[in-house]
Amino acid sequence: MPISIAFIAHDTQKADMVALAQKYHVTLSRYNSLATANTGKQIQSATGLPIELVRSQRDGGDIEIAARVIAGEVACVIWLFDPDHAQLFGANLLNLLRICKIYNVPLATNLATADMVLQSLGKSRIAHLIFNPIAGQGNPDADLAMIRQILEPHVQLKIIFTKPNLNPTDQAKTAIATIQERNSTVADTDFIIASGGDGTVSAVANALIGTGIPLGIIPRGTANAFSVALGIPTGLKAACENILTGNTCIVDAARCNDLPMILLAGIGFEAETVERADRDMKNLLGAFAYFLAGAQQLLEQKLFTVEVEIDGSVTQFQCGAMTIANAAPPTSVLAQGWGEVIPNDGLLDVTIAISKNESLNLSDRLLAIDVIGKLFASALVKTPIENEVLVCFRTNKIKVTAIPPQKVVVDGEIIGTTPVEVVCIPNGLTVFAPLVNSLLPVKKTAESH
Repeated sequence: MPISIAFIAHDTQKADMVALAQKYHVTLSRYNSLATANTGKQIQSATGLPIELVRSQRDGGDIEIAARVIAGEVACVIWLFDPDHAQLFGANLLNLLRICKIYNVPLATNLATADMVLQSLGKSRIAHLIFNPIAGQGNPDADLAMIRQILEPHVQLKIIFTKPNLNPTDQAKTAIATIQERNSTVADTDFIIASGGDGTVSAVANALIGTGIPLGIIPRGTANAFSVALGIPTGLKAACENILTGNTCIVDAARCNDLPMILLAGIGFEAETVERADRDMKNLLGAFAYFLAGAQQLLEQKLFTVEVEIDGSVTQFQCGAMTIANAAPPTSVLAQGWGEVIPNDGLLDVTIAISKNESLNLSDRLLAIDVIGKLFASALVKTPIENEVLVCFRTNKIKVTAIPPQKVVVDGEIIGTTPVEVVCIPNGLTVFAPLVNSLLPVKKTAESH
């Protein structure tokens, strides 16, 4: 639903309009209030609400409001007029009535109708849409227009654009504060939507961990791995429709060195691959950029030593890659040692590609290609892989040190180098997801093979 409520009142009706605004103060605080000059000043003085003022009705303020209706920015118009002087403004009222009829916007002309409209708006859901305009390869203006077209008949959207100098986590925290303040007085109906790549989704999810506020995802990135892992549609239209169904599931989250992690951390090979697949390559090749970068990195990958600490016990491995996953799609092949990463088991899936040689020779690299293929196949059939070059286990907390230090990628972003500590946060996130893919509770115990 669009975000403005427009007010017009003749002099004899202004007291009633002010009383109406005071009665629905909580509802109006959720919307942008738009009013003709004198009416707006009186509402603002009596309620303390910020009011966007247009010209007075005599100077064409009703025409300005009609233009905003045409622009799709108005949820409803409330015009309390003096019935004893209707002939003086009948033409203006008819013009606005015609515009509201054409654009299917409610127009209330008495208190009874205004009560009904504002009560309805008070019960409507609000979605704070955090939108990354530079995500993916599509047209952001067209993408946003489609999102609004699908969602706004059912949900009031408050659109928040990401900015280079502003962390989406902080933007989400501001929205959360607004939601929590509103939810103290009305039923929980509001939620947050992240629209962008996995980096944007991860940043927004960071703020939502532990709040219980639902997260809607409209994926527009290159890989959209978190959406794929949870069965959330990656098409724009289907992703919006998924949110409108209202079906949610509760999944785990995690933190890596106190940074949010909803997908996985990659050490060594995966981190180097992500760094190779820079923005220009992803813009040119899309998801294939990761496959090309991975093939290049496989030819150059060097072994390193990792020390893994779990519950005070330290084990050492020589390896070329290590993945610690909270959730992962089948395409994240290095996370698939168990055949399936379960996103609500309270555990992290750890896969380590080990080597008994001092360096990776040609046969080792060919073996790695074979293992990657088997990992992908195991993900498709959801069956654990048994291979002597893989160590796989599950745990809720892990510390990793590498010699020499290795780059670390978390949810598609390089965060620095080892050492790292990853901790699972069971049931940390509530996410809109298809009912057919709702996740079942599983036993939360450590396993290994």
